[in-house]
Amino acid sequence: MVNARDEKARAFCLHAEVEMKQVIIAGGSGQMGRALIGELVKRGDQVIVLSRQPGKVRGLPNGARAEYWDGRTSQGWGQWVNRETVIVNLAGENIGIPPIPWWLPGRRQRIRDSRVHAGRAIVQAVQAATEKPRVVVQASGINYYGLRGDHIVTEQESAGDDFAARVCVDWEASTAAVESLGVRRVVIRTAPNLTKRGGILFYLALPFKMFVGGPIGNGKQWFSWIHTADQVGAMMFLIDNDGARGVYNLSAPDPKTNAEFGRLLARALNRPYWFPTPAFVMRLAFGELGDKLLLGSLRVVPQRLLDAGFKFRFPDAESALKDLLR
Repeated sequence: MVNARDEKARAFCLHAEVEMKQVIIAGGSGQMGRALIGELVKRGDQVIVLSRQPGKVRGLPNGARAEYWDGRTSQGWGQWVNRETVIVNLAGENIGIPPIPWWLPGRRQRIRDSRVHAGRAIVQAVQAATEKPRVVVQASGINYYGLRGDHIVTEQESAGDDFAARVCVDWEASTAAVESLGVRRVVIRTAPNLTKRGGILFYLALPFKMFVGGPIGNGKQWFSWIHTADQVGAMMFLIDNDGARGVYNLSAPDPKTNAEFGRLLARALNRPYWFPTPAFVMRLAFGELGDKLLLGSLRVVPQRLLDAGFKFRFPDAESALKDLLR
């Protein structure tokens, strides 16, 4: 017997055109971009990575190349945009884990401007293109929602009012004009992604590896996350399906409280769970962003992805941690 969700997924994919000719990625030299590039070229796509320092973008697989752009205009690359092009905008100054302090002179402005200017350059390229691209994928983050405590957050929620939320609002708006040009646009609000190397999981796992792991703060705050494989899989799912438009949360359907996640992490590492980390230590290590990543509470679910029929490879924290830490 076929259930309603499977039928909806098939209908959603009915007009999908999986074979892509060209994918232009702004900001593709980062962790998420490289993971996406690997999967795109694996299936035969040609990938162009836009970078202000293309000579330093090393290790790209066959089928991908780096090209120069200034991060502000379509000069030098806009001529490649055509009706078989996919544009993915991941560009923006790296916040880093642990983050570079936001109080450094000009830091907040650079974080915002790097994202907004990149988005405007993409709009410029689309406006100039004789044949409009197939889709524009615009990156964002679940920080868009601010902190919401125990409230379950779907794509219908409004924006928060802190700095990170306002940056996400401006980042998303930077490419909105392509919709009026008839181009399909997808906005991905991504949760912190868990990877095998580096990233937030490295810092979460470190105290457990040193046998001093435990809850952070009171442990009751919600932690939303996504396995990198599902993050990339969801992006490709949304690229390929012509019915995908608007905002999608890229977050696993299994958010956990910090205490719950910590216990699973300890079990995956075969380490004790007992030594609490005071909130002020996290603020010292991560600065203002520590309140967002580790001490703040944001319980996000990927409602629109689930409704569209996307199948997570790692829908729960236990299976994700086992895969990443084995």
